[in-house]
Amino acid sequence: MELGIYSFGDATADSTGAHVSHGERLRRLVEEVELADQVGLDVYGIGEHHRADYSVSAPAIVLAAAAERTSRIRLTSAVTVLSSDDPVRVFQQFSTLDLLSGGRAEIMAGRGSFIESFPLFGYDLDDYDDLYAEKLAMLLELTRGGERLNWPGTPHTAAVDDRPVYPQPQQAELPVWLAIGGTPASAVRAGTLGLPLALAIIGGEPARFAPFVELYREAAREAGHDPATLGVAISSHGFIADTRERALEIAWPPYRLMFSRIAAERGFTPPNRAMFEAGAAAGGHLLLGDPEAVAEKILAEHEVFDNTRTLVQFSTASTPHADVLRSIELFGTEVAPIVREEVARRRA
Repeated sequence: MELGIYSFGDATADSTGAHVSHGERLRRLVEEVELADQVGLDVYGIGEHHRADYSVSAPAIVLAAAAERTSRIRLTSAVTVLSSDDPVRVFQQFSTLDLLSGGRAEIMAGRGSFIESFPLFGYDLDDYDDLYAEKLAMLLELTRGGERLNWPGTPHTAAVDDRPVYPQPQQAELPVWLAIGGTPASAVRAGTLGLPLALAIIGGEPARFAPFVELYREAAREAGHDPATLGVAISSHGFIADTRERALEIAWPPYRLMFSRIAAERGFTPPNRAMFEAGAAAGGHLLLGDPEAVAEKILAEHEVFDNTRTLVQFSTASTPHADVLRSIELFGTEVAPIVREEVARRRA
């Protein structure tokens, strides 16, 4: 079981109206990755957005900065919005990161739950899924095909006639995970392609998402892949403090601010405190509480999904930086040993 953190580098105002600049948020983000490495966590993922309330539009650059201050933690995007990017440039950027980090880079490819990159880079939302499918195929050709690229071209990618692509990564094959948010067709695509799956759970009972993982593994088997060799990551929001009460106190205001803003944009009901506490309770989607309670929830999800990786988003919106650092410390020093010991016992 790999344990890690993901962040979007949120840079929004707190309840007092005070803002953190993009530059300061980026520096804090690198500090968070450095601490995660020091306390023994396995993975840190950084997401891509192109809007004022997030500081990261170029995850590979931030991860490269973190690579120079870490030694063992794996560094991944979470996610790369592949539909509006160039697969060759994505491959080159993450191959460069792989070399700088000594073979610790990964790509988590997704279609993206925000759409601001499409008009920014001149893409039509009507081509949403076609863009993703074609560019994913091209990226996999780059990661699996060696130093020279032969690509026939598609409606949304240009043909490439036996051209070298450099630099090549340190790893024999640059890992590509497929990120999904609960769409059955996306789970089938990941399984059919034999790619590890990253499933985001941002609401509801985690157990309700089990059919997506079952569908993924069945699609892998039908395509001739062994599901036992394919990783499954579960990604959730959460927060860890010394007590459950303290975790709720710290996490609720930024959680409310972030989801209220998104609810206003997308037309759904904003969260209330009762909904938040239900998510933090046993069986809920939030990995939130004291270390023992969070470890129990991670292990409960492991029973449901038999997943190989758990990622938690701590730094939601305006969470104070010192509290985020304490949460990371508790995750690595108190939660991780409990989870790893129990998962090892189960596998034995």
